Amino acid sequence: MTLSGALKLKARELMQAVKNPWPMVFFFITAHILMPLAALLLSSLIFGNNPDTVSGYVLLYSVPTAVSNFIWVSIFRGDPALSLALILLDTLLAPLVVPGTIRFLLGAKATLDMTGMALSLVYMVVIPTVVGVALNECSKGAVPRAIGPYMGPLSKICLILVISANCAAVAPQFNPRNLRIWIIGAVCIGFAVLGFSFGKLAGILCRRLGFLGKHSKKKEISLFFASGLRNNSAAMTLGIDFFPEPAALPAVLGIMFQQTASALMGRLFWGKISEEEKE
Repeated sequence: MTLSGALKLKARELMQAVKNPWPMVFFFITAHILMPLAALLLSSLIFGNNPDTVSGYVLLYSVPTAVSNFIWVSIFRGDPALSLALILLDTLLAPLVVPGTIRFLLGAKATLDMTGMALSLVYMVVIPTVVGVALNECSKGAVPRAIGPYMGPLSKICLILVISANCAAVAPQFNPRNLRIWIIGAVCIGFAVLGFSFGKLAGILCRRLGFLGKHSKKKEISLFFASGLRNNSAAMTLGIDFFPEPAALPAVLGIMFQQTASALMGRLFWGKISEEEKE
C-alpha cells in the first residue's frame, strides 16, 4: 500500500517544497506535539480507568500522516508538492518519532519493544517509500505509468486484507452492545475534527506570519489534510503487534470514519469545489 502511494512522489517536487521549511515546522508542531498531547489528556479524562485505550489513542496520533491525504489535497486543489513532502518526511522520520512520542507521553505505562516498533515502521513505510520514489525517478515516470493502474486496485485489496486481519485479532474486544465501543468511536470522530481544526489554525497562523508565500491557500489546504489524516493501517498493525489488544480499537474504529470526516471537514472549511477549479 505504501509503495503504491510512493510511486507518485518525485524528489524534485520534494526539494522545491523543502526550500520553505516553515509549513513543515508548523505541521510537525500540530501533528506530533499538539495532537498527541490532546489525545493523551482528553482520552485520559474519558477513559482514565482504561490505560490500554488511552495508549491506543496516543499511538493513533503518533503515527505519520496518511498517504491518502494526497488524494484529498488533489480534490480540494491544494499544493501537491507540499503534500508529498510532508508525507515523505513524516514517513521517513516515523521510526524515530512514533516510538519517541509514545515513550515520552506514556513512559512506564507502556512496556514496548521500541526497537521492534521502529524496525516495523522501516519495513512497512520507509523502505517502500524510498523504493517508490527511486522507481519513479529512475524510470522518469515510466514504471508508475506502467504499473499504476494495477497497483491502485491491488493496494485497495491489500488494505481490505490488512483491516480484516487486524480486526479479527481484536474481534473479542468488539461488542456492539458494549457502550464503551460506541464511546470509543465517538471520541475517534471528535479527535478527527480536532485534528483538522488544528491543521486549519496552523495554516492561518503560518499565512499571517508570511511563511506560505505565493499560493498560500493551496499550502493551507495541504497543511489541513496532512494534520487531520493519520496512517490508521500502520497504527492498527503496531497496536496489534506491540500493545495489548484493546489498544488497537481506536485505530480500528478510526479507520471507519476517517475518509468520511475528510470529506465533511474539507467541505466545511474549504467549501464546494467550483467547476473552474476542477478543470
